[in-house]
Amino acid sequence: MIVASRSQKRVDQVASLVYRPRLEMKKVLLIGAGGVGGVVAHKCAQHPEAFGEIALASRTVAKCDQIAASVRRRTGREIATHQVDADDVAQTVGLLRRFGPDLLVNVALPYQDLALMDACLEAGVNYLDTANYEPPEVAKFEYKWQWAYHQRFEQAGLCALLGSGFDPGVTNVFTAYAAKHHLDELRELDIVDVNGGDHGQSFATNFNPEINIREVTAPCRHWENGAFIETPSLSEQRSFSCPEGVGTFSIYRMYHEEMESLTRHFPTLRRAQFWMSFSPNYLRHLEVLQNVGLTSIEPVDYHGTAIIPLQFLKAMLPDPGSLGKGTTGRTCIGCIVRGLQNGKQKTVYLYNICDHAKCFEEVGSQAVSYTTGVPAMIGARLLLEGSWKRPGVWNMEQFDPDPFMDLLNTCGLPWSIVESDPLA
Repeated sequence: MIVASRSQKRVDQVASLVYRPRLEMKKVLLIGAGGVGGVVAHKCAQHPEAFGEIALASRTVAKCDQIAASVRRRTGREIATHQVDADDVAQTVGLLRRFGPDLLVNVALPYQDLALMDACLEAGVNYLDTANYEPPEVAKFEYKWQWAYHQRFEQAGLCALLGSGFDPGVTNVFTAYAAKHHLDELRELDIVDVNGGDHGQSFATNFNPEINIREVTAPCRHWENGAFIETPSLSEQRSFSCPEGVGTFSIYRMYHEEMESLTRHFPTLRRAQFWMSFSPNYLRHLEVLQNVGLTSIEPVDYHGTAIIPLQFLKAMLPDPGSLGKGTTGRTCIGCIVRGLQNGKQKTVYLYNICDHAKCFEEVGSQAVSYTTGVPAMIGARLLLEGSWKRPGVWNMEQFDPDPFMDLLNTCGLPWSIVESDPLA
């Protein structure tokens, strides 16, 4: 039974989902000029009613200039570009004070989250990112380091919004929406991320290779009866048929950061799992790379120089930002949420389907970068306009999901919801 779809009005909820923005143009600084940074820049430029001045900065200013040129060609808007080392707090503070933004959008590497949060506190600027902090020397990503900043941001009267991408991000909002409108009590959650696209490369990753491979090869953790249970990476596999003809894929259970915040903020969850699709070709290459040590983050000596194998591998692989032109197919990412409504068991599946070729036509990007960059823009808009702004450090599910869900429909990531369980 279809509850709502992209082409169908949600009659019972439309009143609460009509988005009425407070129109006041703000200044925003984007740090990071990769694939996601390019999407965020384009999408912010498409909405001059919310984003007045836009600046883009990264370690390599030439990348910023390329994105700015594309934005100018597609939208007619100018974006200022700057060079900054995001690991250097003093440099970032200097840029923040010169430009004077209302918000810093961090689309750099997860290693740089804490340095950028420190810079925002010193300069008095609100903060948003798309992925939680990960220490460079340990393949472990947790929110504890960023949650520890809550009191400092609260006392400074600043807002830090964590994980405003798709997963994490939209998946958090999907879960909150199910809790608000469809289930009185959440019991089980399965997040399923399928990339049904083909980039035509022998081996490539759809986002930063270093972060992607660290994430995929890390031990899996899933939530079961009040605790995280650890299992070997990619050891649990299922077959999953996506809706709307996207296809059937092998999905593998792995750990993803929204598990930590969602189980904390929805304590009635008895089980929570994250699944991602991988092709046999990807897994074969990954196995060989692991076996020869190229996925290691432990330094090795090469002719007197210490190098990290995974960083060397990253330099050899295609830049994810270059994959857009040749990538075909669609992504399908969503949440299967099971629980109780009026004392009866109920399951809802919320999902988005995104076409790689259409994303490239709009902003010059493949769909993986697009599905992360659009939610970053939406989160930034809601924070700047005040509906998602309060002092402290917050995850996406801690705010009202309705305005975010409405903006997904109008900003390029329309969603559907059905009463079915595709994993049953």
